Amino acid sequence: MPRPNNWTRDQTLAALHVYFQLSFGQLHQRNPLIRQLSGWIGRSPGSVALKLVNLASLDPQVRESGRAGMGNASQLDKQLWEELNADWDRVAVEAACVYKRYASEHGVAPGSDVLEDVPEIAEGKTVTAMVKVRVNQARFRRGVLASYNARCCISGLAVPQLLIASHIVPWSVDAKNRLNPQNGLCLSALHDKAYDTGLITVLPDFTIRVCKRLINIDIDGFTKQTLSDYHGQRIALPERFKPDPSFYTRTLNDSVLSSMLEQTKKA
Repeated sequence: MPRPNNWTRDQTLAALHVYFQLSFGQLHQRNPLIRQLSGWIGRSPGSVALKLVNLASLDPQVRESGRAGMGNASQLDKQLWEELNADWDRVAVEAACVYKRYASEHGVAPGSDVLEDVPEIAEGKTVTAMVKVRVNQARFRRGVLASYNARCCISGLAVPQLLIASHIVPWSVDAKNRLNPQNGLCLSALHDKAYDTGLITVLPDFTIRVCKRLINIDIDGFTKQTLSDYHGQRIALPERFKPDPSFYTRTLNDSVLSSMLEQTKKA
């Protein structure tokens, strides 16, 4: 039995689950999610907030920004962070399950942390499976929007209802990184659709490439302003969970990537 002052694995996992949903600026003891979790695990809100800041100190993107947290991450924190990066979905799902158990023990409905983001599903035999997928997608969305401070990384649009957490490597392709915010971009609905259909893409150096037919033809002013004018610009990087360039590389055909990189050099 660990000493009362020592965090257990389950407590740390539950804190990690909350960390995914909050931006760096929300990691304080007044935050409702932090206060709620503190009551569930018998710790003070300040203690939970400090744990989240220590978890943040393990994120290279946070360290690069100069906000390295308190720097008092425990061996358990470091171990979980290593496990997370080895198999993101396994650890994220484990963290969500632990959080759900704490919630149930305190009379809170499972999945209520993201329920407002889960679209309604028609009744049928596959409802349970579909709800599970939708809840996981909602959690991915929360993590991505929190990392980008709820702003489109291309246009800067900051209306949450118009923002999409877009997977770089599609959901169906990589089962280990479906919930990994490093495999996500925060995009406006317009830019998400353009990204999904190949009208725009992002290179491993985080520059935006717009397809030739939107650059070399006489297009309307709206398309020029919202799409083609971003050609060659860099996306705005998140404050944490910076996209892994390897995800971009995996989504591009080798010949297409070589062509795009050559265009970048000539631009």
